[in-house]
Amino acid sequence: MNDVRWLNDDEQNLWRKTLQFQQLMDLAIDRQLERDAGLSLADYSVLVTLSEAEADGLRAREVGTKLGWDRSRVSHQVRRMEKRGLVAKTACETDGRGTMIALTTAGQKAIEASAPQHVEQVRSLFIDDLNDEELDTLSKVFERVIGKVGSTEGIVLPSDCA
Repeated sequence: MNDVRWLNDDEQNLWRKTLQFQQLMDLAIDRQLERDAGLSLADYSVLVTLSEAEADGLRAREVGTKLGWDRSRVSHQVRRMEKRGLVAKTACETDGRGTMIALTTAGQKAIEASAPQHVEQVRSLFIDDLNDEELDTLSKVFERVIGKVGSTEGIVLPSDCA
């Protein structure tokens, strides 16, 4: 155990604040989406991903890749959303084993209605309190850490994930 590089007090403090930041942001965004649109953060994430796809949707595994979710999570989430009429599943035309997921009209309306309040919440809780230099610094730090995690753990999310 002598070769363990324990975190010093400042590093430990930063790490815990990072965890707390992510937990609180997820909770605040989830509450705002539920309150204003009747959507969970998971619902919204799927809707955004599908709204940026071609009209015929995405394969289920592509949704999982874009969101960093495993197959089971995608399946359960899509099933819940399908029951509510937000998405539709169809067999993939080029591969009968694959499943395509697409927005329904209700899903398109839900993302269009919820996006303005969502972005305002993101601005209010995060973006607006940072100056241009801080935004640039955080962006560069996050980029570097994301790249490190991706190369070390073999986890590669698309660069446009948000």
